[in-house]
Amino acid sequence: MRAQDSATEPSAIAAAGSDDGTATRPAPRYGGTLQAALGVVAFSLTFPATAWGLEGFGPWSLVAVRSALAAVIAGSCLLGLRVPLPARSHRAGLAVVAAGVVLGFPLLTTLALRTSTTAHAAVVVGLLPLTTAVFSALRVGARPSRTFWLAALAGATAVIAFTVQQSGGALTGADAYLFGALLICAAGYTEGGRLARVMPGWQVIGWALVMCLPLSVPGALLALSYEPVHLTAHSVAGVLWVAAGSQFLGLVLWYRGMADIGIPRASQLQLAQPLLTLVWSVLLLGEHLTPAAPLTATAVLVCIAVTQRARA
Repeated sequence: MRAQDSATEPSAIAAAGSDDGTATRPAPRYGGTLQAALGVVAFSLTFPATAWGLEGFGPWSLVAVRSALAAVIAGSCLLGLRVPLPARSHRAGLAVVAAGVVLGFPLLTTLALRTSTTAHAAVVVGLLPLTTAVFSALRVGARPSRTFWLAALAGATAVIAFTVQQSGGALTGADAYLFGALLICAAGYTEGGRLARVMPGWQVIGWALVMCLPLSVPGALLALSYEPVHLTAHSVAGVLWVAAGSQFLGLVLWYRGMADIGIPRASQLQLAQPLLTLVWSVLLLGEHLTPAAPLTATAVLVCIAVTQRARA
């Protein structure tokens, strides 16, 4: 399939008529909501999987190896399907996706997770939907309704309160990494969502990953030569998941979902991600949740329902 022909895909047809990622349509496509939600589930495993990966890899090695592995998967798909190079007009946007989603967010959150718990790091994910909506408004002119913003703020507040309470209410040195990751990831999500309206979502992240190969492969070799590696079942499983699940499959589903239902609506589905991450942290890392978890989960689900119904 030629990338230039991707505008004839159902998701692109549904998105036609608007440049803000909230295209005019009779009603949101439930297939897009499902794909975005599955992407959120994949992302929710990222922090626990990163914690596993750090058991055997250094932070720089882990980020470089995950990026290189994901790029090999993406490149194989692009090559096997004989997808042509992206149009010149799309390459600057792909570079933003690469800098924010492929390199920046994984690196900064991995550095933060050396000293931060997964619960504390989930603050980033709690703020990401609102930040993505703001970037969307600035970048592509999206203008969500007042109801949308109120529900988004309420959901973000609930998530932040819960995750800060889980971490004991103390801010750590890792917060600088986390807030930096928040900003660059929101920029990458917004640009990727815009590009996914004119080319298939899997090609957006695929080309972004391939663009990083000149950095990720030498970076992996250099980091592995300096940082000790202790392969364990957890570390191998962790690096494989963040490469194939979080870095490629999750983003494919996520960008396709954003192309279909719009950037602001899709971004609000991520309000559920911190809570999912905390569930995985209990099951995979042995962390403990407070009784506030079900109450916060209910509040977040209500906010998600409101944002999905609000007219953008």
